[in-house]
Amino acid sequence: MEFLVEYASFLAKTITLVVAILVVLITIAALRGKGRRSSGQLQVSKLNDFYKQLHDRLQQSVLSKDQLKVVHKAQTKAAKLEKKAGAQKPRVYVLDFDGDIKASATDSLRHEITAVLSMATAQDEVVLRLESGGGMVHSYGLASSQLVRIRQAGIPLTVCIDKVAASGGYMMACIGEKIIAAPFAILGSIGVVAQLPNLHRLLKQHNIDVELLTAGEYKRTLTVFGENTEKGREKFQEDLDTTHALFKNFVARYRPQLEIDEVATGEIWLGIAALEKQLVDDLRTSDEYLAERARDAELFHLHYAEKKSLQERVGLAASVALDRFALSWLSRLSQQRFW
Repeated sequence: MEFLVEYASFLAKTITLVVAILVVLITIAALRGKGRRSSGQLQVSKLNDFYKQLHDRLQQSVLSKDQLKVVHKAQTKAAKLEKKAGAQKPRVYVLDFDGDIKASATDSLRHEITAVLSMATAQDEVVLRLESGGGMVHSYGLASSQLVRIRQAGIPLTVCIDKVAASGGYMMACIGEKIIAAPFAILGSIGVVAQLPNLHRLLKQHNIDVELLTAGEYKRTLTVFGENTEKGREKFQEDLDTTHALFKNFVARYRPQLEIDEVATGEIWLGIAALEKQLVDDLRTSDEYLAERARDAELFHLHYAEKKSLQERVGLAASVALDRFALSWLSRLSQQRFW
């Protein structure tokens, strides 16, 4: 017991010291970063090199020295012939979108697309590896609008889905001229949902009133604290139905082959069933598709990385340090109990 008291005292002093240091560092970072705008950088890597490294490493492990010499000689000859022919390979620009509820990845996607459009031609291709279960309507509306820029520029767009593209995620996917999904990827959920708690009765039981003043009949329909009315519910449902209709029309515009009323029920389908519903065009993983394209095209992976400010870096480092400290403390405390 005495050990626990001493340990708790030591822990409290340590936490106090760490917090004090963090406050000082964050304050300094805030003062230094005041008035500055954080910027990002476009990172580009050639995926052909990545695939070649995998292939070469396997060759070195499997083939004998004599076999390697023969292979290298053939590769060198083929490279010379290709260079002599002077044929320009098409380019494939690979982008990634890992969507959260706010579609935060849109901030990077918009810059990546701007970069691609500055030099891509109709002979090239954009491949988007998309993973998203959907989220806020306006956020995914903006993300979808970024992809529309590619279609309007006349550049082929292929969307690859390995795990999930549902709701707002499918809203993005449907813009692709070709949609490729893994056999058990989740697709669909073409619907709209909204929910919120209402604490009015609880507050009423404790004699707590909430005053909600509005100018405009439908400035507020359903609320968390106020008393909801049937008229408000009807208006709220009407807004949902309007949004759903816009969603359906958007999908139908880019996937006219769909029986939109049949698939726009909010249901989801796995890739195999989604192919039958024509929600996708082919069943393959993104790895398979890109490895195949690498044989006759130059593949470039683009990622726009936001440059974090000093304040953000200090905050992130502090968060990681506190997490590690908490885990270490819990681990020690747990071990002490078992002793």
